[in-house]
Amino acid sequence: MKTPSVQKLRLLYIIDILSKKSDEEHPMSATQIMEYLRNDYGIECERKTIYDCIECLNEYGYEIIKSQSPRGYFMTPYYFEPAELRLLIDAVQSADFISAKKTKSLIKKFSSFASEYQYKRIEKQVYIDNRNKCANENLFIVIDIISSAILSRKQIEVVYRRRKIVDGKTARYEEKTMVINPYALIWSDDHYYLVGNYSKYDNLIHLRIDRLKNVKVLDFYSRHFSEVSPYQTFFDIADYSNKHLSMFSGDIKPVEMICKNSMIEDFIDQFGEKVSMKPFDEDNFIAKVDVAVTDGLVAWIMQYGEKVKVKSPKELKNMIIDKTKSILALYNG
Repeated sequence: MKTPSVQKLRLLYIIDILSKKSDEEHPMSATQIMEYLRNDYGIECERKTIYDCIECLNEYGYEIIKSQSPRGYFMTPYYFEPAELRLLIDAVQSADFISAKKTKSLIKKFSSFASEYQYKRIEKQVYIDNRNKCANENLFIVIDIISSAILSRKQIEVVYRRRKIVDGKTARYEEKTMVINPYALIWSDDHYYLVGNYSKYDNLIHLRIDRLKNVKVLDFYSRHFSEVSPYQTFFDIADYSNKHLSMFSGDIKPVEMICKNSMIEDFIDQFGEKVSMKPFDEDNFIAKVDVAVTDGLVAWIMQYGEKVKVKSPKELKNMIIDKTKSILALYNG
């Protein structure tokens, strides 16, 4: 095998040095680059060689900037800006479905997308709260298997686990083996869900990914989602998510609500920009939305107290009345 020439390796090493050791606040002089080449890679060269290499890299497409104050060279971030990197780290850190161990591993990998100085500044602000982190270390493997099954339109077999208290003792897992026709993966309320069809029935269900184990792809094609859902040509993940608050399952029905004007932003955040809203009177608007009538919807409405009043359907009004009565009975008893 032919050994790469020093000239070719030198270009690669200079890219590596500038991407890791320099940024706008910490430019590197040609002398400093020469020292790193000599000490870290055993390559000797002159200052002019460094200038020629930087010119060559800029011509190729890298953006290496010559700074005047302080003097030196730095490479502009060709992956992420510091603010973008911080956003990614925060997303991983706050995601309950990613285990604490995997969170630390992912954040460490992000270091390759920033200079040492940028990453150290971000790293000092990182705090990982282990209390609510998922304990399932195989989550990413499960997601990969399910994604593969969705793309190949194959059924999967899963074991779904839920905890229950047995004989007044510590909660134990209750397990159920299911054959699922998988259609989509959804991240909602800090959890990943599999949306699909349980092969025994003719409707959609969603299952928490972190509660799955022994997931395997079967050698049978999935049932098409048009047979068990209102979606015909493509599975509308956003629509499904908007209609199932807190991922509670239930029948989709038209719902009318009279809301205080101060609720407009909250309503759009929950149901999307396309929701029907019209003025009702000076202080209120009336909204119409197709949504699953579930305990999740009841909880969402009740958190706003007198700011939201259900106009229809009667079923939902009765659910809220019953829930209110049960809460009163709990505290009056």
